[in-house]
Amino acid sequence: MDGVVDRAEVFVGSCHWKVKMATLEAWDLRRLRDLQRASEMNPSLSSSSSPTSSHSTSAGSWFSGVVRGRSDRAGSVKMGSDSASGGSGEFSGPVVRKNQFRGALFKYGPKPIQVAFKTGDYRQQVIFIGGLTDGFLATEYLEPLAIALDKEKWSLVQLLMSSSYNGYGTSSLKQDAMELDQLISYFINKEDSEGVVLIGHSTGCQDIVHYIRTNAACSRAVRAAILQAPVSDREYRATLPETAAMIDLASTMINEGRGSELMPSEADLAPITAYRYHSLCAYNGDDDMFSSDLTDDQLRLRLGHMSNTPCQVIYSMADEYVPDYVDKKALIRRLCKAMGGAEKVEIEHGNHSLSNRIQEVVAAIIDFIKREGPKGWDDPWN
Repeated sequence: MDGVVDRAEVFVGSCHWKVKMATLEAWDLRRLRDLQRASEMNPSLSSSSSPTSSHSTSAGSWFSGVVRGRSDRAGSVKMGSDSASGGSGEFSGPVVRKNQFRGALFKYGPKPIQVAFKTGDYRQQVIFIGGLTDGFLATEYLEPLAIALDKEKWSLVQLLMSSSYNGYGTSSLKQDAMELDQLISYFINKEDSEGVVLIGHSTGCQDIVHYIRTNAACSRAVRAAILQAPVSDREYRATLPETAAMIDLASTMINEGRGSELMPSEADLAPITAYRYHSLCAYNGDDDMFSSDLTDDQLRLRLGHMSNTPCQVIYSMADEYVPDYVDKKALIRRLCKAMGGAEKVEIEHGNHSLSNRIQEVVAAIIDFIKREGPKGWDDPWN
């Protein structure tokens, strides 16, 4: 190896990461170039080297076809040749096939978990922030969204944070905001970003609201925000039988100065501190931003600062994590009003992740970004 790099062209698949592909591809190409040079220097070897070259290409075909999307594999791409490759003979789009993205995996912060995956190589980025237990490939609409954004010259970025997967129980909105700021700083300083749009799914919506409130220097690069499924963790957890007793226990632990200690295992699927449990489940906790029983003044106190950022709220009208007693139409109207007049999108019959309304959510996001996204980078310190 010539050296170590902090990013590589890879695939994020449903069950595997081919992280060393770039190294293997380089070896494959070097081998072919050596054979070609030998043939040019000694024409008499052309006929004898041809089978060798053919064998080398055949041996590497499984890899070359996947990495470069050669035309001989184009017929197997499930997403359709036009949508995936932009109509060119050689695949160059962000999605290879179902659950397999093409792009760059890179580190954006000092922690091992702080890696992100980016499709496309553009100076405008849409950053997707998932909810509890989410990581890469969190929702099914990310595949068509990546393709649609690529056509508009935008990159789709999926990040891992300390709170990803089962890490949410020992993290916080404050920690998420710090790590999100590091990612945006990476794009500003390393890739000359012209601005970003944030998409939050579920609890990722709380991350966006909290991050914008911090008014960190890099938050000025946020040109717009999209909240998809901004639901109340508290109202959903209140439907579970064990929640009330666990809230009392968390409150007691916090009052005793043990907020950073773990709750009993029956409190949550993941290890969770007393502080984070209280934040998610208790009235007026740090995560309590979208509850239907909050007054207009309380919602404005939590969400009013979003009025300085173009916002879109996408609400699933059949969200399984919203209790039946909640008037969804009234709630989304109040949320948008508290945010200073955010754009309202109601997805009829849509579930929490909108896996049953994929085309509708992608169309809504693309339409909003084309209208409200970055028009060019303005120096945030000017």
